[in-house]
Amino acid sequence: MKVYLIGAGPGDPGLFTLKGKEILSRADTVIYDHLAPDALLDFVREGAEMIYAGKRGGDHTLPQEEISALLVRKAGEGKVVARLKGGDPYLFGRGGEEAEAVAAAGIPFEVVPGVTSAVAGPAYAGIPLTHRACASSVCFVTGHEDPGKTASGLNWKALAAGGGTLVFFMGMKNLPEISRNLIAAGLHPATPAALIHWGTTPRQRSLAAGIADLPQKAEEYGFTAPSLIVVGEVVRLRDSLRWFEDRPLLGKGIVVTRATEQAAETVRLLEAEGARVIPFPAIAIRSLSDSAPVRAVLAGLGNYSWLLFTSANGVRCFWEALFAGGLDSRSLGRKIRVAAVGPATAEALLERGIRADFLPETATAESLGHGLAALCGASLAGMRILLPRAKKAGDALPDILAAHGAIPDALPIYETVPVSSRARKVLDGLEAGEVDCVIFTSASTVTHFLEQIPAKILRRHSSVRLACIGPVTAGALEAAGLPCHILPDRATIPDLVRRVVQSL
Repeated sequence: MKVYLIGAGPGDPGLFTLKGKEILSRADTVIYDHLAPDALLDFVREGAEMIYAGKRGGDHTLPQEEISALLVRKAGEGKVVARLKGGDPYLFGRGGEEAEAVAAAGIPFEVVPGVTSAVAGPAYAGIPLTHRACASSVCFVTGHEDPGKTASGLNWKALAAGGGTLVFFMGMKNLPEISRNLIAAGLHPATPAALIHWGTTPRQRSLAAGIADLPQKAEEYGFTAPSLIVVGEVVRLRDSLRWFEDRPLLGKGIVVTRATEQAAETVRLLEAEGARVIPFPAIAIRSLSDSAPVRAVLAGLGNYSWLLFTSANGVRCFWEALFAGGLDSRSLGRKIRVAAVGPATAEALLERGIRADFLPETATAESLGHGLAALCGASLAGMRILLPRAKKAGDALPDILAAHGAIPDALPIYETVPVSSRARKVLDGLEAGEVDCVIFTSASTVTHFLEQIPAKILRRHSSVRLACIGPVTAGALEAAGLPCHILPDRATIPDLVRRVVQSL
């Protein structure tokens, strides 16, 4: 029995603490806020109870008193409770009230601080809160005081005369009043001020103006909550120190259809360029349940001259089958040569200590077959060649090899199965104009994606760019009557991301 008040940080999941991640991974119940990034919920263990207690624009899913009571009740059931709060729990997060309720009930608790948006948001916008040349102090201020107060608890004259940086939380609704109060208290109307909307996230926008003009500019440019208000001379440094908002894909919504276990690199590279990634694992990769045929082939590996891999999935599942049979890379011996369809597959082989003996110029099954035939010449005739691959795969490669006299053995070693959990989020994003690109990394991702989101819907949203990792994937898209707008020269994830950056 214990309650953890955990700061979720400002929005960028990379700024979440290691301690917070560890606690989420073992908590029995997680009670989370609107401003807690969705990505953090992936750290929650399977089977844990998830309760949303968000507050958005005055609309409270649960009143604060009920949230405090919920913490006490869940912990009283003997559970480890993780209370995930945006930013830092004790900085205008009402964490103090929740801690008081838990302490009064005699329940042990801990506080895990989070990176506050008041520091991170300005940093991402190019605004240092202190600077030796212009600000020696910083003051954090609520822009939304307790409505039950009979008078403001803020000393506007002290705030205006302090000479340091002011950071207002939750102040968008009261921005005109904040501006008037500061000026009336003696702050010069031209004092630099800024708004930072959804700081540290791909949705970040910032705006700078004099404090007198800021309310009008905010309305003109459509700034709403959640936005920080920063006031002070340090705002002048924004133009020279801004870095985050200059990323080429900032704010672009990009759907990644790759299987969850393989999407990490794609997501990392896109987010590094500022993209707002929408995960849509259209497929999952699963080893075949009947392993008897695989074991039989592995027992006779010495009969093959070549081992041909047409995907990194094939490499991974083949080595899993080797290990399951008590074997390893030494089972290939010196006789068997190995080929890979493209750079990503070759890299997967290299990770297992195997350097590809042949790599075609173009990453297609056809190029692999014809290239191998050209390499081996007449000696290809009579060679036994093993092709570990997906359960559903085309006949082009074995047909080409057979046409040159080889004896190809296609070995189904894994299958792709559809995953359908994110369709509504993507559909909503399309309707709201928040999807700029969809990335496909295999023909099977195209097939399973279109089973959930029909081609006619994508045609209706013609501004959405469709990107494919290679020509085979593009062919699957075109077979469905859809164009491939973005195609890299090499079928690798880094090349694909570079082409997306260039095209959007």
